[in-house]
Amino acid sequence: MRAAVYRGDSVVSVDEVERPNIGDREILIRVEACGVCHTDLKKIEYNLLAPPRIYGHETAGVVSHVGREVTKFRPGDRVIVFHHIPCGECFYCRRKLYAQCTVYKKVGVTAGFEPAGGGFSQYVRVMDWIVERGVEKIPEGVPFEVAAFVEPVNTCLKAVEQCDPRADDVVLVQGQGPIGLLFTMLLKLRGCTIVATDTIPRRLDLAKQCGATFAMDPRTENVAAKLKELTQGRGADMVFVATNVRGVVEEAVQSSRPGAKIMLFAQTSDKERIELSGASICVGERSLLGSYSASVDIQKESADLVFSGKLPVHLLISHRVPLDRIDFAFRLATHPGEFPGENPLKIIVHPQERL
Repeated sequence: MRAAVYRGDSVVSVDEVERPNIGDREILIRVEACGVCHTDLKKIEYNLLAPPRIYGHETAGVVSHVGREVTKFRPGDRVIVFHHIPCGECFYCRRKLYAQCTVYKKVGVTAGFEPAGGGFSQYVRVMDWIVERGVEKIPEGVPFEVAAFVEPVNTCLKAVEQCDPRADDVVLVQGQGPIGLLFTMLLKLRGCTIVATDTIPRRLDLAKQCGATFAMDPRTENVAAKLKELTQGRGADMVFVATNVRGVVEEAVQSSRPGAKIMLFAQTSDKERIELSGASICVGERSLLGSYSASVDIQKESADLVFSGKLPVHLLISHRVPLDRIDFAFRLATHPGEFPGENPLKIIVHPQERL
């Protein structure tokens, strides 16, 4: 089969590799669509993990083969797959902190080499504990590229549920890339008044389509002043930080009221530093929160939100590429300024297609 293999030094090459073999309790999926996620792009660009690996974890496809002991699935089933599933029994699982579970941290989907998701290939092997609890069937009529949003929707829904916004909350969503726009959609379903910020006009337009009442460029408009205007001088009830540009968390504090919740979602690198006044958190009684990865508890709910069309995720797809153009896809996603007029959002890789 063909796969995009990370070879180190930020290099990914499309190579012929052996199609994975499966065990008695495993399944093989023919990948039809896989979304490009910035988590994988960081690993490639900054060489965070040892090569060789095949990345890609927002995966949708068709069951190609099943192991002899598999009864839940059969060849021809259309499915999405989560690459992390927790043990359900450890200290962290009992506290529903699944992303901290040792088993959760193991990747259970691979196209070969060290397991890394494998969605940027034509086939992936799904290991037994993922087959048991981490695969959801796609209803007929739902395109694979839409179904590939189930995993990122789950991660965003997990963060929203952690914050538990009220219908009358005024919420700031910083950044309107694919993740920020998913937050905007989810918060709209909760009935919130949403102020969305980004520096790209096309994304601001999309934010309004996805449910934002106001969409602002923080370089040219005073976001904190707008939020105070909307809240009788208080500030945002809640902030979702969906970008990691310098100074964005400080802006979140300045734009929020005393007692607000501030959710950090894009701050995934140990190299990122935040400098805040201690009093802005302590005396201001703000809650600074973090959320990372998906939750098995809301797996079916996130799938329903996508499959039912309650979230118009198709609006976020900006580019569709075959494996042969994956280097372009990665470069476009990480350095969009090099491609004037492209306006990238969610890029979907279709491994079965050829140039």
